[in-house]
Amino acid sequence: MSMDKTWINYKDKHDKSAKDELIVHYVELVKIISGRLYTDYNHHVEYDDLVSYGILGLIDAIEKFDYTKNVKFETYANIRIRGAIIDQLRNLDWVPRSLRHKYKRLEEAMDMLHNEGGSDYTDFELADKLEMTIDELGRFLSEVSTFSIVSLEEKFEEHVGFDIKADYKDFEPEKSLDVKVMTQLLKEGIDTLPERERLIISLYYYDELTYKEIAAVLGISESRISQLHTKAIARLQNILKD
Repeated sequence: MSMDKTWINYKDKHDKSAKDELIVHYVELVKIISGRLYTDYNHHVEYDDLVSYGILGLIDAIEKFDYTKNVKFETYANIRIRGAIIDQLRNLDWVPRSLRHKYKRLEEAMDMLHNEGGSDYTDFELADKLEMTIDELGRFLSEVSTFSIVSLEEKFEEHVGFDIKADYKDFEPEKSLDVKVMTQLLKEGIDTLPERERLIISLYYYDELTYKEIAAVLGISESRISQLHTKAIARLQNILKD
């Protein structure tokens, strides 16, 4: 259903009922984004809270969107909604300090291995660098998996209000250059990932498959997908940390 007339009524005629209609029409987008983030955050936050934060982002997007420009509202709103949710979670500081510390250890260990011999190192080498057994490493990666997603999302949101799969042309002009640079860095970073990690990032962020669906595609367990995703995000963090 085209919403062109509704946008005109709201933006040009300042019809408040048209704004309410836009909110109702696009609220499903908030639910979709909230549901995905609820899974990303490993159920450590309430789904209804995410929806509430996301609706604030949707309202902000509706108020600031310029329907006369050649930009899809869904793309623009996705960025605003995710940004609003992440901002609220950051303000709540819900991630335990111990988990942040563990993730920092992982980043540092992977950074050292990268500096010593590039990105092609094994789980055994990573476990050795962290002074763990291979089983302990598996549990460690699973434990920090939630924060790995949050950490990367926060980094982009902190710098430019960025969605990992967004196109820099969808941003306001004053941000588009920063986003273009960050996008290029991210693409270059993804290209350096080991093949399986690169595939997981592509399937998860760009094709929007769940861990369960990716596990079925690759023929490995969901927990292993989670571990490989955590490693991939930590590698990208090291590339983008400067």
